[in-house]
Amino acid sequence: MQTTRIRRPSRASGRDLTPLLAGAATTVGGWGALLALTGSDSPLRAPLTLFFLLAAPAAGIAAALRGFDPFARALASLAGSVVLNMLVAQGMLATHRWSARGGVTAMAVISVLILLLVLIRRHRAVQGQDL
Repeated sequence: MQTTRIRRPSRASGRDLTPLLAGAATTVGGWGALLALTGSDSPLRAPLTLFFLLAAPAAGIAAALRGFDPFARALASLAGSVVLNMLVAQGMLATHRWSARGGVTAMAVISVLILLLVLIRRHRAVQGQDL
């Protein structure tokens, strides 16, 4: 006679939520950028735009810091995001070109450039291994 055991879910089931959380963060950030760029009068405009301004560059920096410990990577990417936002704001104020739309656009461009640089670096690393 063979006994069958009841299988319990493993403790690593939290890893299954990572893509879902990443998708939710992307959606929230996208709505924040959209609300800021369209000039909407929604009460959600400020918090969602702030989320976009912090999360977009942090995602790019976190992708660049792939080998770090997860906590250190999150902390460094968030700090880098704050620094980038301050540099953009300071540059816009120094040139008398301050606008919320300009800040959101600048951070979106910087975030995309960081992600593109990471992808190019990974692509070159893969090509170097194939040779």
